[in-house]
Amino acid sequence: MLYFHKSVLLTESIHALNIKSDGIYVDATGGAGGHAAEILPQLTDGGQLVIIDCDPDAIKVLKERFKAHRNVFVVLANFRELESVLNALNFPLIDGVLMDLGVSSYQIDNPERGFCYKVCANLDMRMGKKGNSAKEIVNNYSVRELVNIFKWYGEEKSAVVIAKRIEKCRLIKPIETTFELVEIIEKSIPSVLRRHGGNPAKRVFQAIRIEVNNELESLKCGLNAGFFRLKCGGRLCVVTFHSLEDSLVKSHFRKFVGGCVCSAKFPICSCGKENTAEIITTRPIVPSENEISMNKRAKSAKLRVLKKL
Repeated sequence: MLYFHKSVLLTESIHALNIKSDGIYVDATGGAGGHAAEILPQLTDGGQLVIIDCDPDAIKVLKERFKAHRNVFVVLANFRELESVLNALNFPLIDGVLMDLGVSSYQIDNPERGFCYKVCANLDMRMGKKGNSAKEIVNNYSVRELVNIFKWYGEEKSAVVIAKRIEKCRLIKPIETTFELVEIIEKSIPSVLRRHGGNPAKRVFQAIRIEVNNELESLKCGLNAGFFRLKCGGRLCVVTFHSLEDSLVKSHFRKFVGGCVCSAKFPICSCGKENTAEIITTRPIVPSENEISMNKRAKSAKLRVLKKL
């Protein structure tokens, strides 16, 4: 299967980076190279582009696509390892970081990867093909652990019922495929609730995927490292696809801004702390109706942009 991914908010993301021709930029979620292909033409020979991805399939595509460019560095890594990647390349400071947190179309549509609840496949969901798979989590986690995952990562109201049915079924035989898990979820929730609350399989699969790939912790590490390594005037641009990611990015951006910590009751600032960043997007940038009509997966996307001062 060809590695394909249609980048969401592509034009807006590239514009938000405010690219300097001799700058150093990081595409922290390389995918099929959609963002990188737009950044590269804006760089001179003095500019540098680092492309990171944790999926070996993506890395093969990226290395082939950009092999003719000496100022492009393709690295197999998770963006939580951003600091060590930059250290290895001897880039102490950079001018911009772009993070597109969406699962690639290739990963969703490729049945071998086990991400999609609409296709029968082995339960996997590992973006980097390392560590515990979805099958191991579904079959080995306790009911309490599963409930917590479904509640916090999937915002699933029927988390307890689903987790208990999983436990009952796996005592008979291991749960091995996406369709086996979907069937368990559907039998756990009355059809009336399924009609009005959206497909619960989507929420449960999202929750398991986040747990499998440790996505929220990785995002925290990536945001911290990205901001720490930015030059003054450098930008951190992040595209999220669900509320948990967006809330985390929003809170980290506020933390990065810093500034005065005095009580609002004080007429004059006495702490002397100045802002260290500026939030460029007071409201997140969202896809146009035209983009959503051409790519339904763009519907939930939000772009937030921060500039270091």
